[in-house]
Amino acid sequence: MNPKDLTVIEHIEELRKRLFIVAVFFVLAMAGGFFVAKPLVKYLQATGAKYNIELHAFDVVTPLAIYIQIVFLIAFILSSPVLMYQLWSFISPGLREVERRATLSYIPYSFLLFIAGLSFSYFLLFPYVIKFMMNLSNDLDIQQTIGIHEYFTFLFKLTIPFGFLFQLPIVVLFFSRIGLLNPDLLIRIRKYSYFALFVCAAIIAPPELASHLMVSVPLFILYEISIMISRIGYKKYLKSEEIRLKEEQEAEQKRQIEEALEQQRRQIEEFNQQ
Repeated sequence: MNPKDLTVIEHIEELRKRLFIVAVFFVLAMAGGFFVAKPLVKYLQATGAKYNIELHAFDVVTPLAIYIQIVFLIAFILSSPVLMYQLWSFISPGLREVERRATLSYIPYSFLLFIAGLSFSYFLLFPYVIKFMMNLSNDLDIQQTIGIHEYFTFLFKLTIPFGFLFQLPIVVLFFSRIGLLNPDLLIRIRKYSYFALFVCAAIIAPPELASHLMVSVPLFILYEISIMISRIGYKKYLKSEEIRLKEEQEAEQKRQIEEALEQQRRQIEEFNQQ
């Protein structure tokens, strides 16, 4: 059966199957995460230890909660390519062949960009913010007692959004590839986009100018890269549209010729019957 001809119930059943596959891989990734979580928790504390930060648990279940959060984070990251592939498989019947091939190739790049966003924020931004906060506390003669829950909450708040923000080039490429975005539009709305990205940076980063710049500047660079990528994607869209229109014209001409031949055949048959 053609996937485009599925009923609503059949679409829901197809979606259920896709979600089940994702759930299976997520559970398997969680099982692997239980073995990786312990060394990863210790590794993620290294930045704090570098600045002599002692992390404390203020209740009995906090270490377990942190451990489970890390397991879920590992499972999400490891299963995200499967999630993206199943999502692509579900929506791909509604795309043209050229769009299906293009969007399928985005999956590994999307995963790599997510990892790049996490890496940038953890290895560059997070140490700077920790250093700034500790120096500020020392200047104000404030002795900090930092809970491990607060430490990891702050770490996740600072790093995970970057994994999603680094998807901007892929999102722009996708919408340019299907003709919903073009580089001229991105250039026209650049100042509004910069403002939106600056607001995102203000939400993520601490209220301090250098931190804002460390977050904002990479996002602005990503936007400019997205404009360049949009040029490539939009050119391919225009080329594919040109090919599609040419094929439609050829198909229409073929149909008209066949109709003319059929009409001529009927006229000959009618003449012979007379």
